[in-house]
Amino acid sequence: MADELALLDAVAQAALVARGEAEPRELIEAAIARAERLDPTLNAIIHPAYERARTLTRAALPSGPLRGVPTLMKDIGGAEAGEPYCAGMRLLRDAGFRAAEDSHFTSKVKAGGLVSLGRTNTPELALLPTTEPAAFGATANPWNPRHSAGGSSGGAAAAVAAGIVPVAHASDGGGSIRGPASMNGLVGLKPTRARCSFGPTLGERWNGFSCEFFVTRSVRDAALLLDIVAGPMPGDPYHAPAPPGPFAAAPARAPGRLRIGVLPTAPRDVETTAEAIAAAHTMARRLEALGHDVEEAHPEALDDPVVVQTYVTIVATNTARALEVWGVQVGRDVTADAVEPLTWALAEIGRGMSAPQLLAAIESAHLLGRRLAAWWEGGYDLLLTPTQGAAPPELGWLSSTAEEPLRAFLRAAPYGVFTLPFNISGQPAVSLPGFWTDAGLPIGVQLVAAFGREDVLLSVAGQLEAAHPWHERRPALHA
Repeated sequence: MADELALLDAVAQAALVARGEAEPRELIEAAIARAERLDPTLNAIIHPAYERARTLTRAALPSGPLRGVPTLMKDIGGAEAGEPYCAGMRLLRDAGFRAAEDSHFTSKVKAGGLVSLGRTNTPELALLPTTEPAAFGATANPWNPRHSAGGSSGGAAAAVAAGIVPVAHASDGGGSIRGPASMNGLVGLKPTRARCSFGPTLGERWNGFSCEFFVTRSVRDAALLLDIVAGPMPGDPYHAPAPPGPFAAAPARAPGRLRIGVLPTAPRDVETTAEAIAAAHTMARRLEALGHDVEEAHPEALDDPVVVQTYVTIVATNTARALEVWGVQVGRDVTADAVEPLTWALAEIGRGMSAPQLLAAIESAHLLGRRLAAWWEGGYDLLLTPTQGAAPPELGWLSSTAEEPLRAFLRAAPYGVFTLPFNISGQPAVSLPGFWTDAGLPIGVQLVAAFGREDVLLSVAGQLEAAHPWHERRPALHA
């Protein structure tokens, strides 16, 4: 049964348990066996917790809708009480740091019946669209192990694409759910800002740019998971508007005739490969064939250089603050030799910015969000773009040195150009699979909806999944 389970999504695995055709322990043991066989090549799971998972299945698991389904938690966010928490940092690894309590997100994951097998690899402080931290080594792409699995949720995406688990926790501050989904042939939904709580330790992350969710193989898994983890918690500084109904119902609901704008090439002259452009055009034709009105159009605000300026200011200042916080946690000042060159360089930039400069960036972010929202208010339902401007790079390309500490950040431009504006605006967006380069590497397309309208994304994504199934194609490294 083990190899058969690897082909099932989370909803299907939970259905086996609900019907009495499988026990949670069978699902967990099969997933552990897959992890032990595949992860030595992938390096996706950096803190295995297999015995803890086995112990949980011998107890009474919560009777949530995904009872007994195996998952993994990304090693930034999703804190698990008593478990290692390193955020990709040698500093925390060497200090043996462990989380003191579950995050609200983790508590909801557990209540949904999911069982974590451990924590997945991520770049230091989630700063890059590749997962190659000095602390834990590179995560390989299961489609071609010489290539990146993306970042910052690269470990999560590699594990799901390889069939180890059907879904895995991820987070997205500039494309870190959608990018790895694109690079691994998965569904990567970035929810609306504050759809999921960061409590109890944080009110927001990266001044609202970041969010937590999952990478999945199916649209229905994403929809059900959103019902499980969404919703405000006491003390949250703000929260997303309530959805019109259960998200789980959206993928089977016809979206109606939508007006969709297409942006096939990156704004601001950032590189967009022919294969990424072709994927966007192919998706546009598929949407037209489904009865939607599709035209080349996009919000002019995306062309404004202020997008990048605002983003860098927020990331740099938050990086500086993160090093302060972690220094307090481990009881030492964080110096340049304790972190990677890029991390230190960004922190130095952040330290050099004044409080008025940070406030100006926050104001700029809010203004950009309003400018983008005006395009959707003006009559469009969705924007279609490539998820990234290029296919997964070879491992080592998105790297920095002491002499060129910002090199990786600069080289990352094609991998965040389409995604990061919607972290600034807080809008929901999804990367969908179904396209591959001539070299056999996945390349995704992104759909962006108005603020709070994940239901529209899930509905049209379900329509596309039914019309053009992507599940039959699997990577070379697969259970």
